[in-house]
Amino acid sequence: MLITYSRSKFSFTLSLTKKLIQTTHFFTSSTEFPANYLPTNFTTFSQLLKQRPLLPHLKQIHAQILTQSFSFNPHLVSSLIHSYLHFHCLNSAIILFDNFPSFPPPTLLWNLMIRAHSKIQNCLEPIKLLGRMLSNDRSFMVFPDDYTFTFVTTSCSHHDCPVYGEIVHGMIIKSGFASNLFVGNSLIKFYSVFAEVGNAHKMFDEMSERDVFSWTSLLGGYAKHGDINQCWDIFNAMPIRNDVSWVVMISGLVTNERYIEALDLFHCMLDDNNKMKPNEAVLVCALSACANLGAFDQGNWIHVYMERNNVLETANISTALIDMYAKCGRIDYATRVFNRIPNRDVHNFTSMISGFSIHGLGKESMRVFSEMLAEGVKPNDITMLGVLNGCSHSGLVEDGTSIFNDMETLWDIAPKIEHYGCYVDLLARSGQLERAFDVAKTMPVEPDAAIWRALLSGCKTHRNISLGEKILDHVQQLGSSGQVLLSSLYAYMGKWENVVLMRRQMGGKRNASELGLSWIEVDGVIHEFRVDDQLHPRILEIREKLDEILEKVKLRGYVTNTSQVTFDLSEEDKERAVSLHSEKLALAFGFLSSKPGSIIRVVKNLRTCEDCHSALKVISLVFDREIIVRDRSRFHTFKHGKCSCNDYW
Repeated sequence: MLITYSRSKFSFTLSLTKKLIQTTHFFTSSTEFPANYLPTNFTTFSQLLKQRPLLPHLKQIHAQILTQSFSFNPHLVSSLIHSYLHFHCLNSAIILFDNFPSFPPPTLLWNLMIRAHSKIQNCLEPIKLLGRMLSNDRSFMVFPDDYTFTFVTTSCSHHDCPVYGEIVHGMIIKSGFASNLFVGNSLIKFYSVFAEVGNAHKMFDEMSERDVFSWTSLLGGYAKHGDINQCWDIFNAMPIRNDVSWVVMISGLVTNERYIEALDLFHCMLDDNNKMKPNEAVLVCALSACANLGAFDQGNWIHVYMERNNVLETANISTALIDMYAKCGRIDYATRVFNRIPNRDVHNFTSMISGFSIHGLGKESMRVFSEMLAEGVKPNDITMLGVLNGCSHSGLVEDGTSIFNDMETLWDIAPKIEHYGCYVDLLARSGQLERAFDVAKTMPVEPDAAIWRALLSGCKTHRNISLGEKILDHVQQLGSSGQVLLSSLYAYMGKWENVVLMRRQMGGKRNASELGLSWIEVDGVIHEFRVDDQLHPRILEIREKLDEILEKVKLRGYVTNTSQVTFDLSEEDKERAVSLHSEKLALAFGFLSSKPGSIIRVVKNLRTCEDCHSALKVISLVFDREIIVRDRSRFHTFKHGKCSCNDYW
């Protein structure tokens, strides 16, 4: 095989000693240079390889090295390994490394091979290579250095089991590299990945020198562990922060559902004193916080900020914008973002499908899903959840059944428990309770609380107490969560003796995780309310306004529905308990804080109850206000006395 040169761009002397390459663009694919111009010495090959030639040309050089018997030169083989790894040709590099002309290869090459393998998830080769380094006879031993241990420890972070990293940590201590900054940082990162914050912090404390990566890795470990208070202590103590530090802290707050704090910190980051520009990861986290809070004003402000500062709207940012606008009740804005994406990927489509689903627009979800398939984009398991949810909230039983049955055969997606939950919910909502029960009993995995909750919700909606009692044995396995579900069903059906029995079995305890919370954004500030709230600084005003609202709607036919109140209270006290639900308090605050006729948006962490749903319909009629409530499963837009869900939720 001949090496080719471009005559038009280069002139070479016939003297091999003066043959030096001036640029990387020295090959053409169409012509071959005469044989008497071929490099024939070590210096020329070395110069060629230093230019990092393109892969086809690299192979030509490699062929000439073999042909001219230079393959026994350690320097040239080392350069070839460097070059192949530059193009991620790991197999070629391995062959050269395993047949290196002088034994053993130098530490630098071991490090190169370890680093290349460390980028592969769940790859044991870096640890094996370290073992090979240490297992040679003393006369041929190659000693690992700080780079070796840094790369191997990084590789251990990619495994499912921490035992490999712990073994390597022992080797590091024996080799005397534990005090090295880079090795120490890799160990902190390793322990943080596995949320072993005690070991990570111990490593951090023992380091004589620390940098921003040391602090940030420790911060990430506590964020993953869910210890946000400790995260704040570390973040505030950091002598210097980089963009990754801000990302880790804001992401940790979002992951641990501390959305208001995440947005406050995001705005702090934008402060001129910090001189930090938000990157893609920070913007996605901030938009996610807005989405979860339903904070439309703040989310829209972030979008405008990106446009004014010419921030590139990447696929990830577009997906986050679609999700944010959809969850803030502006499906029109979400659609606008989606329609202007030039090359849409699976995440863009999935976000749009899910957005239509939570708005109860099942047919629109199906339309976008069809577009996705027509564009040749393969759906993933999250896409299928969005489509099935859309069918469930719109009563598209046949479409949903067809898609559920075809998931594995058409798209190679095995249904997970979440998909079974959506399908059971689809059948239960439509009144096909026995069929839904059969699916729950015969599914290949054990049904969870969400599936039984969907079934019991269907039993309550369709007043099928007998099936609810059939489910009793299954629900009791869920502990207090299942008892609360069944107690609610008995209360709805007026079987108070069964309610009392359930409460006795529960020991009078309530499920703390079912505490109702609602959020409302006013002038860019998020206000949080809980059931029977006592903490808001304007709570007396709010309660007074709520009483005024409820009195007016009662005159137009609203009657308080207390069927779900399972406490031993008088009817008057039951009405009072229902009236203090978190979304009603948030709504009253919205009336106090907004102009007449403006839209009120509320986000709730639980499924809205029947009484609140009925009350909000009448309130929208009496006060001529559009009220948008996003509960745990979908959006409800109340307008002129009607709800967008058509009472199908």
